[in-house]
Amino acid sequence: MEQKLEAILFYKNEPTQIKKLASMLNVREGEVREGLGMLQKTLEGRGICLILTESEASLATARDMGSLIEQIARDELSKDIGKAGLETLAIILYNGEGVSRRKIDYIRGVNSTFILRNLMSRGLVEREASEADQRSFVYKPTIALLTHIGIRGMSELPDLDKFRHEMKEPEATPE
Repeated sequence: MEQKLEAILFYKNEPTQIKKLASMLNVREGEVREGLGMLQKTLEGRGICLILTESEASLATARDMGSLIEQIARDELSKDIGKAGLETLAIILYNGEGVSRRKIDYIRGVNSTFILRNLMSRGLVEREASEADQRSFVYKPTIALLTHIGIRGMSELPDLDKFRHEMKEPEATPE
C-alpha cells in the first residue's frame, strides 16, 4: 500500500484527495490513511516528505532541503523560458479564462507539469481551482506575464486567426 501511494502521489504531483486515493486503489479510506502514516514515517529524514491534511495528501520537498532547492530555483529562473515555456504561455494566453493541465498536455503532446511549475515559480502563470470541477485546476496568465510581454490586457493579443491567415499567404513581392 505504501509503495502504491508513493507512486500515485509522485505521479500526480499535486494534492490528492484521500477519498480519491481509496477509489483508485479500490480500498477503504482507513487503509489509505494507514498506508499514508507508514509512508510519512518512511520519508522522515529524507529529501521529500508527505504533507497530510484531513482530506488530502501530497509529496513535497523536505524543509531541510529548502536552501538547496531555493538555489536551484534561482539558477533556473535566470535561464531563458525556452521553446516549451513559450509554447505553454501561448496556450494559456489564448485560453485566457483558464486552461487545464490536461488540455495543455493534449495540445503540446507532452506532459507539461515541469514547465507549468517553472512558469508559476516565475510568477507568469497562476493556478486556480476549476469552477467546473473543484477537484481540478486551471492555469491563467498573471499581470506579471502581461507586463513581461508588454500588453495591458488580453484584448491586445494578436488575432490568432489573422496571424494564421498571414502565415499561409505571404505577401507578393514586387519584381
